[in-house]
Amino acid sequence: MVELAFPFVIIMILIVAEAIFLQKIKKATINWPDIIFNLNSGHLMLWFFRGFEVFCYHFIYTHFSFNLFADVPVILIWIFTLFAWDFGFYWEHRLHHTIPILWAIHVLHHQGENFNLSLAVRNSWYSSLASIPFFALLALAGVPTPIFTAVSVFHYSIQFFNHNAVTPKLGILEQIFVTPNHHKVHHLKNRFYSNSNFSGSFIFWDKLFGTFKTLPTDKTIAYGSHGIKSQNPFWASLLPFMKLLNIHYTPSTSGYYRVPNTLLVSGGLILFCLVLCYVYDYGYGYQNPNITQYLLFSSLVLGSIALGGIAEGKRWGIITWFMLCCCIPLFFIILLQWSALYWLLFMGLIAIHGAITFILWIKGQYLAI
Repeated sequence: MVELAFPFVIIMILIVAEAIFLQKIKKATINWPDIIFNLNSGHLMLWFFRGFEVFCYHFIYTHFSFNLFADVPVILIWIFTLFAWDFGFYWEHRLHHTIPILWAIHVLHHQGENFNLSLAVRNSWYSSLASIPFFALLALAGVPTPIFTAVSVFHYSIQFFNHNAVTPKLGILEQIFVTPNHHKVHHLKNRFYSNSNFSGSFIFWDKLFGTFKTLPTDKTIAYGSHGIKSQNPFWASLLPFMKLLNIHYTPSTSGYYRVPNTLLVSGGLILFCLVLCYVYDYGYGYQNPNITQYLLFSSLVLGSIALGGIAEGKRWGIITWFMLCCCIPLFFIILLQWSALYWLLFMGLIAIHGAITFILWIKGQYLAI
């Protein structure tokens, strides 16, 4: 599944490269644990639900389509889908800021307080599920699944670019496309501004429907959103729903240990590389899954949760991370005799990382909070 894994490689490289550029060249303060959380927030659960979104789209297309494009030239279908998808995204995005249950899904994306490329991949586990009703209309109309998938990847790529922190104003393009200059407004902490600029790729939707705003020049720029935040992706995705249901639970913000950022960042990058290996081997994971795949999937999701526990300084996070880092290589390499070089490399690295993390904790090298 090279075509699926390759974009993930590019995303990781660009996120890390931008952060290094901002830190070394622009002398900006980079919150590396925040970047690692952003990388691993959606993780495999978001990938799994994205696959389910495509599956649902194809099911509707093959069983309930009105075939409105049966006699339409392919080029016109592509052009129609290019604009129709973005129009649907505008209203999906706008309603995410209006309907409480959709905001509970979307708020995690807005809780990031640093505007950079990693913010683009900071999402709730359930983000893709909320997209299904909006884009099902394209399936009903008869837009083929490959065209829908390709156009959505194109638009998501533009949205990824629009979270970068280094692009200046783009002149005449600012009048047509959504740019980082426009999207910064959408991520301001002030809800007057964050409830604007909902467009994904073409800014004229906001201008057409009266939701366009420009970046303020006379106020302090602060990104983020109000609400309880967690560095654990499980809780981060669940807490907004608990608030919606008036379930009062506040995760502890003070942990037991402060693990060095170097360990946290390196662990996050290795785990992300293992996710790339999973995507490379299994794609969306829906074709003839077996117990081995289920175990691998579950282990990587638990790894993301354990890493969140470490970020919050929790003892259970360190212990769980160590156990997973040891068990994953032992089970898949020794018992199942996996021999692919990319699995051997990253499973070996994660085993070493887990051992170092645990040994340093046992030796009392972490600052107790």
